[in-house]
Amino acid sequence: MAGSDTVRLTTAQAIIRYLAAQYIEIDGQEWRLCGGGFGIFGHGNVTCLGEALYDHRDALPLYRGQNEQSMGFAAAAYAKTWLRQRFMFCTASAGPGTANLLTASALAHANRLPMLMLCGDTFITRLPDPVLQQLEHFGDPTFGVNDAFKPVTRYWDRITHPAQIIQSLPNAIATMLDPADCGPAFLGLPQDVQGWAYDYPLEMFEKKLHRIRRQFPDAAEVADAAAALKGAKRPMIIAGGGVQYSGAVAELTGFAEATGIPVVETIAGRANMIDTHPLNCGPMGVTGSDSANAIAEQADVILSVGCRLQDFTTGSWTAFAQDAQIIGLNAGRHDAGKHRSLPVVGDAKLGLEALDAAMTGYTAPSGWTDFAKGARAKWTAYVAENVAHGNRPNSYAQAIGVVNATCDPRDRVVAAAGGLPAEVTANWRTLDIGTVDVEFGFSCMGYEIAGAWGARIAQAEREPDQDVITFCGDGSYLLMNSDIYSSVLSRKKMIVLVLDNGGFAVINKLQNNTGNESFNNLLSDAPTIPEAFAVDFEAHAASMGAAAETVENPAALAEAFARAKASDKTYVICMKVDAFEGWTEGGHAWWEVGTPHVTENAKVAEAHADWEASRPKQRKGV
Repeated sequence: MAGSDTVRLTTAQAIIRYLAAQYIEIDGQEWRLCGGGFGIFGHGNVTCLGEALYDHRDALPLYRGQNEQSMGFAAAAYAKTWLRQRFMFCTASAGPGTANLLTASALAHANRLPMLMLCGDTFITRLPDPVLQQLEHFGDPTFGVNDAFKPVTRYWDRITHPAQIIQSLPNAIATMLDPADCGPAFLGLPQDVQGWAYDYPLEMFEKKLHRIRRQFPDAAEVADAAAALKGAKRPMIIAGGGVQYSGAVAELTGFAEATGIPVVETIAGRANMIDTHPLNCGPMGVTGSDSANAIAEQADVILSVGCRLQDFTTGSWTAFAQDAQIIGLNAGRHDAGKHRSLPVVGDAKLGLEALDAAMTGYTAPSGWTDFAKGARAKWTAYVAENVAHGNRPNSYAQAIGVVNATCDPRDRVVAAAGGLPAEVTANWRTLDIGTVDVEFGFSCMGYEIAGAWGARIAQAEREPDQDVITFCGDGSYLLMNSDIYSSVLSRKKMIVLVLDNGGFAVINKLQNNTGNESFNNLLSDAPTIPEAFAVDFEAHAASMGAAAETVENPAALAEAFARAKASDKTYVICMKVDAFEGWTEGGHAWWEVGTPHVTENAKVAEAHADWEASRPKQRKGV
């Protein structure tokens, strides 16, 4: 019998009851920390975890997914929309259901996003072994599918006794809320242990109010960084996704305005500043802008705020001068010290405030600031011409321009893989802060529609009148589209633009740019397809309950988009775009890709030599 200070629950019941008792304070308002979950039931989670979730179906709403991988994408997008302050759980059955979450876990890990996975596992007693969907490892009976999550999670545990969750659940939540170690958490739940009972202390289920920690940077590190910036003749700020997660947009803008230092954005940092701010010098890197890359090439001191400095930002480390001094302001020690950076380990908001105080009286040379503004003005003119439509083949940039010109400033834009992340990053003109989600940490096909669904669930909790707009290529659509159906069923409207270029056109572009012939990327060039035909995306989307239409050109797209905005349910607009013409040609930094060192193809050999000609600019890491 349970004592007066304990309650007897199954492991599954205790997990869900604990999650329901966790809250977080955001801007003075209390929210339940876990917004609910996404679930597909199977024999590995339906009987015990399903029973527990039923009893908490109002506190923790469970969204029925169509695919476990897309559930994970939706959970990641939900967390990103909430700036990592809230999370969703995903539950999947043992075996292939859980295995399907692996890619989504990797996406959340690469993007430093919280997501809790509650996944079925084999029986801890091993009495019925081997069971349905169990992988047997002859020399290690403890080794299974769930162990594959260890490299792509920040916290991993297999619950082998009900008492373990008393320690594991707080540790998992602490990891997901830690600014430095934030990422996905995985709990493997053996099917028998889920149903085992234990006398849990009642205090475990008392309401808990969380606040995300803000770490003050070390005073000496701030002083070193300020000294380097004060000595700069051509300083620059790179604003990453961490600026928004820290809530440091105002501090970033104030610091830039006080010092006159130009700001460029990473892909994750898009929408840190509105497009028209005079110190916003555009996105930088491989899919960036001529303005940002011109500034980066000449900068002598670079303040990197909330960035992980991946290769698309750094141009595979060719975008900066060899002797440029980088200052890494980051909550994560790992990111703060990259490439001989002066580290300032701490919260971005507090770090910028400390630097602002230490930089009193400093102003960047006016000639440098003027140069940056001039470069941005040229890029703005280029984008305006690039997105204009007329007597030209349909392009991604034109579709982006149409939506950009007619959407609401608070609408959220989503893109993920293929050519669209580059095109959105380069051509989208930010209308309001925090309204752009280009998932390029893991660059994952299939995130576009699933992520938009998750973002809409989050957005509906605070901005129900705004829309989520996702740009999706035909390749990504065919890979994962079933959450159009999910969005219709759950009445979480989104606007989906399907831009059909007849295959994997951006990889075909890379293939051609490296001297190779088109091969197996476009449907027309696939050797095992005797006769390619176009998919009727409109009919397909309509079959899932969405409103859908096909348009012939950007002018018609503008009219269709107005109808989509007025609609009260998910709306899919399809338009063909050219696979070869209309790509954004400006703004590209060098990107290291593996090209053949030996080949019989003269074009491939020439492309390899041309590619390698930029390697001497590459900054050597330590």
